[in-house]
Amino acid sequence: MPTSPHHQQQLGVFCSGLLATRPSTSCSRTTRTSCSPNTRRPLSTTPVAAVSPATPTNNRQISNQTGNASGSGSSTHNEGRTQSKKRIPLTAAQREFLSSALRVNQAGELAATLIYTAQTPPVVSREPHLRPLMRHMYEQEAAHLSAFNALIAKHRVRPTALYPVWSLLASGLGWTTGVMGREAAMACTEAVETEIGDHYNAQIRRLLEMVTEWETQGYEVGGEFKDLIVTLRRIRDEELEHLDHAVEHDAKKAEPYWLLTGVIRAGCRGAIWVSERV
Repeated sequence: MPTSPHHQQQLGVFCSGLLATRPSTSCSRTTRTSCSPNTRRPLSTTPVAAVSPATPTNNRQISNQTGNASGSGSSTHNEGRTQSKKRIPLTAAQREFLSSALRVNQAGELAATLIYTAQTPPVVSREPHLRPLMRHMYEQEAAHLSAFNALIAKHRVRPTALYPVWSLLASGLGWTTGVMGREAAMACTEAVETEIGDHYNAQIRRLLEMVTEWETQGYEVGGEFKDLIVTLRRIRDEELEHLDHAVEHDAKKAEPYWLLTGVIRAGCRGAIWVSERV
């Protein structure tokens, strides 16, 4: 279901208000310690609760005006004043990339919350000491989902049409691996977060390429665009923190490890590909 011209214009505005300071270069999972060190947040004691996806209903109108911003008054008064840089509109390809990125990210975070919701009861019934860790990872995923729900609604991006399918599959995957035991549940987390970390890194690299292109051409890069990159980096780092937790709690001892993680990773790649388009 294609995005309407009006929605494309709304999304174009989102990133045409661009900020002049380019964020630092993204890093991959293997080098993240030196670029974006993980600071683990204290484990919360808030009970696990279900999170519902949001449907975009925001009707906020944003100006799509571009060009130099000049002060009021006569041309003599403005002489010598440094004018702000121009802002370049997004191309159709850039609008489509940003729309699909928000759509697939929202779907992925919904799936993550459902996996943890289904895994937690069978895992903590046999491993009570894992309750704080499971709650901590769930609550971070719930916060990620809330962030993308807000962005989807704010910029009127169409969510994936496959919400019911992903919800069913995510819950089934969580319950199955939870019943299989702690090692299988952690192997599931490792597999999912490996794919998600790579997925977020690819998005961040693409956004930074756009920033480089605009700055090279002398255009301004605005605040909402920079905020999106910061948000993606933070969420990526928290996802990779979950991967570390999974490995620390014997993910690699799951049987059969390579088959289990291979199937889950392939499923994640397929779900990402479909959700970007449908």
